[in-house]
Amino acid sequence: MAAINRTEYERLVAVGRSLLPEVRIGRPGRARTYWLTIGAMRVLRLRWRVRVEGDKSVLPGAAILVGNHVSAMDPVATVMSHWWRVTAFTKVEVYQKRGAIFFRLMGQIPLRRGDEVVTEWALTMAGVTLADGNKVGIYPEGTRSPDPRRLHRLHPRILIPLVRAHPDVPVHAIHTEYSDGRFRHDVAVRLSSRLALDPDSSDEDMIRVIREALLALGGQEYTDESAASVKKRAAGQQG
Repeated sequence: MAAINRTEYERLVAVGRSLLPEVRIGRPGRARTYWLTIGAMRVLRLRWRVRVEGDKSVLPGAAILVGNHVSAMDPVATVMSHWWRVTAFTKVEVYQKRGAIFFRLMGQIPLRRGDEVVTEWALTMAGVTLADGNKVGIYPEGTRSPDPRRLHRLHPRILIPLVRAHPDVPVHAIHTEYSDGRFRHDVAVRLSSRLALDPDSSDEDMIRVIREALLALGGQEYTDESAASVKKRAAGQQG
């Protein structure tokens, strides 16, 4: 996808606002407040000790970063040591909760589950981000993991169409892990080299390559069940 001009971008934003009238979506991928927000977030380094490994394998320019999901701060942890613009898919529900302004300031891409029209629009906005030479973050577990020791089933609905639509864009696995130190929170971010994905292979094969890369980075156990299902079952048991 070639970089689009401002007029076309504004048209796409207007389409998104008409599709999601219940929320304020900001400016996905091109938020003018992105760098100011990242600069402010870097103050967290006073309390967070961030260690990044494998970052030299990620070249400047467009890339797709596929990560495990344990915290709403995952995208921030990725860029706290690098001036990368990373635009992540974010479920629309967070735009209706306290703290929604953070996601607008970051220019994240809202996504409504089960809505194919919104899904197509979100994929288009991700394409705009990549065409601008920036990075897209995606967390295919679909929700924050109820157990950071485990990697849950990866959803292909957004991940596979995104990768297939941009076969020349490097895809990297990224694992983020948090632990409490004596005085500061420790954050470990590990990035893989470019994944050997064949766009002509099956969805299952592509998911397998990504899953194995994530497991290799983080040493997690794999659970062939969605994180959402695990959370729902736990909530039912508590009730």
